[in-house]
Amino acid sequence: MEADGIGWDEIFTGYCEGAVEAEERFGVTVRLTPDLYRGCPVELAEECARVAVRYRDRGVVGLGIGGDERRGPLAPYGKAVRIAQDGGLAFVPHAGETAGPESVREALDLGAVRLRHGIRAVEDPQLLAEIVDRSVVLDVCPTSNVRTGVVRDLSEHPLPRLREAGALCSINTDDPAMFGTDLNREHEVAAGLGVDASAAYAAGLAGALCDDAVRARLLP
Repeated sequence: MEADGIGWDEIFTGYCEGAVEAEERFGVTVRLTPDLYRGCPVELAEECARVAVRYRDRGVVGLGIGGDERRGPLAPYGKAVRIAQDGGLAFVPHAGETAGPESVREALDLGAVRLRHGIRAVEDPQLLAEIVDRSVVLDVCPTSNVRTGVVRDLSEHPLPRLREAGALCSINTDDPAMFGTDLNREHEVAAGLGVDASAAYAAGLAGALCDDAVRARLLP
């Protein structure tokens, strides 16, 4: 099977070789987490997971599932997730953005070790406590949350409450071009919400999908 008319190996090889070039030319270490999307055919998802596992030794470290949570649950992709996990990849889905705590619970039950967004876990204290206990990192994107209407105003963003509960929250852009932002801007926003860059960096590093050598190099 091909993805959008392009062979899987061509897609993965392109990204993996780009990551190698980034390190060789600029000293930037890149690791990859291919993202499926809710609503994609189950067979396509499972094949993508198999290919991702084949590229584990070339910089692929996880498998995600993105897209609007309201399009459907993660359950149909359970086999794809297991293929990835059995092959040594981490499960890092989007959850807890356009859908509530039930979406986060489903992701955790499938073994998610890091959540893109995850902010609506704040609505369920018991669920949030589990996230804290399991050291699941939440990759929070404040501007995106406002511009998609998930949060009405930055002053109402749940980031401070997530942090107060002990959740590990990294700060991210989501899609810089789409939301008209960059990482510096997002850190400024986060600082206004009481989360400084050093705390966000430490949270992101705690859940980084990298080997010990890379982790040691990233330690401040």
